[in-house]
Amino acid sequence: MTMPLLAGARHISASTDAEALAQWLDEYRASPRTQRAYRREAQRLMLWLVEQGRGLDELRREDLDRFEAFLADPRPAERWIGPVRPRNDPRWRPFRGPLSPASRRQSLVILQGMFAWLVEAGWVSHNPFRLMRDKRRRLDNRQGSIERYLERPLWDWLWDWLNRPAEQGTSPRRRYELTRRRLVFGFAYLLAPRISEISAARMNDFQRREGRWWWSVVGKGDKMARIPVPPDMMELLGEWRGALGLSTEPLPDDASPLLRTLDGRRGLGDNRLYRLVRDGFREAAEALAREAGDNARAEVQRLRQATPHWLRHTALTHQAQAGVELRYLAATARHSRLDTTARYLHAEDEEWHRQQARHGLGVGRAKAEPTMDDREGSHEPL
Repeated sequence: MTMPLLAGARHISASTDAEALAQWLDEYRASPRTQRAYRREAQRLMLWLVEQGRGLDELRREDLDRFEAFLADPRPAERWIGPVRPRNDPRWRPFRGPLSPASRRQSLVILQGMFAWLVEAGWVSHNPFRLMRDKRRRLDNRQGSIERYLERPLWDWLWDWLNRPAEQGTSPRRRYELTRRRLVFGFAYLLAPRISEISAARMNDFQRREGRWWWSVVGKGDKMARIPVPPDMMELLGEWRGALGLSTEPLPDDASPLLRTLDGRRGLGDNRLYRLVRDGFREAAEALAREAGDNARAEVQRLRQATPHWLRHTALTHQAQAGVELRYLAATARHSRLDTTARYLHAEDEEWHRQQARHGLGVGRAKAEPTMDDREGSHEPL
């Protein structure tokens, strides 16, 4: 859609909304992961506007509430929601499902920045996000404690399920897939990577220095980091390499992909890995429903809701609960701010709940005070 407004006031050489957005996205060419995330949000907004025959400069303040409601419930579902597909696939859809409140807030944050850039570029005449009276509530990306994780008993069940021996007669292909899935879930839980970091991992990203193993990773913002690798991870890695016909430990010159397709050579892309994890959660939910029925209804629902990023949240939350110090937890998470990492600390909630339990109604529940005779016969100090 062309934009006739602001003729002579533009500072970019675009002639359509799509070209203007392409130039905005090009500003993030040094951060491919950020660029992909921003492209996704821009596409969703543009597709929504196209449905109404409108352009970027026609977005008004009153539209934002409707757009946020659309993010929470994209309808009709068959047009907007579908599994991961390549962008050029006719079955591609812009949503995998309705967005959570946190994801909607993040989308608005990204789009607010996009419009600020477009205003500076002279492509649009105003930024409707600046008119939001409750902008701080909507656009401040600070959040409370992390809730999208698996509690310890559910994780323990899941890990036990992932490690169940394959049934007799299981094909070699299926055994390969089960070993790969166990590595993915274990990797995600032990080292707290993002899904894109797992798919990008190479064998020689695991390096031994002075007798200790480290994982080298280029993460968000193209920041390089080294994360300590616990023994359990090296055991999983050895099992996986054995399935590939390789030596137990990776060699320094082995830059081949860590995760492989069924041919054992090609790397596994982000989308395929995402589906692998979601399928694992779905199969686990079905297994738990069969085994526990209504007694595990809440846990089954959690598994069905879980996404790959829940594994990162689960890893960091459980590390915090195990007593890992905040500074080391932040280093593992690769957060630039400690208050971001602190969202994984639930100790205050637990202590608050414990102390609140001291306060009750007491009616018909108060324990009788021991009599003096009881005390004397107890041989316990008063």
